[in-house]
Amino acid sequence: MLLEIKDLHVSYGAIRALEGVSFTIDTGEIVALIGANGAGKSTTLRTISGLIKPTQGSIMYKGNDLVKLPPHKIVEAGISQVPEGRRVFTRMTVYENLEMGAYTRNDKSGIKEDLGKVFKRFPRLEERRNQLAGTLSGGEQQMLAMGRALMSRPEVLLLDEPSMGLAPMLVKEIFEIIKEINSSGTTVLLVEQNAHMALSIANRAYVLETGRVVLSGLASELINDEKVRKAYLGEE
Repeated sequence: MLLEIKDLHVSYGAIRALEGVSFTIDTGEIVALIGANGAGKSTTLRTISGLIKPTQGSIMYKGNDLVKLPPHKIVEAGISQVPEGRRVFTRMTVYENLEMGAYTRNDKSGIKEDLGKVFKRFPRLEERRNQLAGTLSGGEQQMLAMGRALMSRPEVLLLDEPSMGLAPMLVKEIFEIIKEINSSGTTVLLVEQNAHMALSIANRAYVLETGRVVLSGLASELINDEKVRKAYLGEE
């Protein structure tokens, strides 16, 4: 088991965002977290990344608890997040954004090699390498956010709403890229409003409702589950 989230509790003041969330991720999997807005999906990712500290629970990664580590140490350990809303550095170039993704590293030849891999995977970023990130389209910014996260050579990639605000054709392209990243050896934890797309590429999935896991199983089974279809796939 690569990552084990155990009994995670998070509060924002009096509001309880997570109430005992537990799940596991094995090496090489794509695991999806699905649920309505406000279910606690993004909070879960931000807690794993160290951006939010839980009031209770553990985040075991390769046998070590990450809960007390600062975010940059979690990146160094091998977990990188693509945040909701891209969060690219708009006044920096594409190239500078990608360099920022490697800020925990000092192996110059390895960084150069990974930059080449990112440009191979996202040719549009290479074409626009000297362009300011703020002038890119939404889809290109999503690619840049993913490329930037990959520059830290993560073993686990946390993706928060990668399809948000993108045209259907681009959504398809982004999900193909996620599958490709996974097949080249990166484990993926995916939070996604588009439950159908998430379940179509995931191995397993967990359904969150008001800060709790209420359903879990193989993605291929959940996509055909009547409750899931009604609540999250917009099907009667």
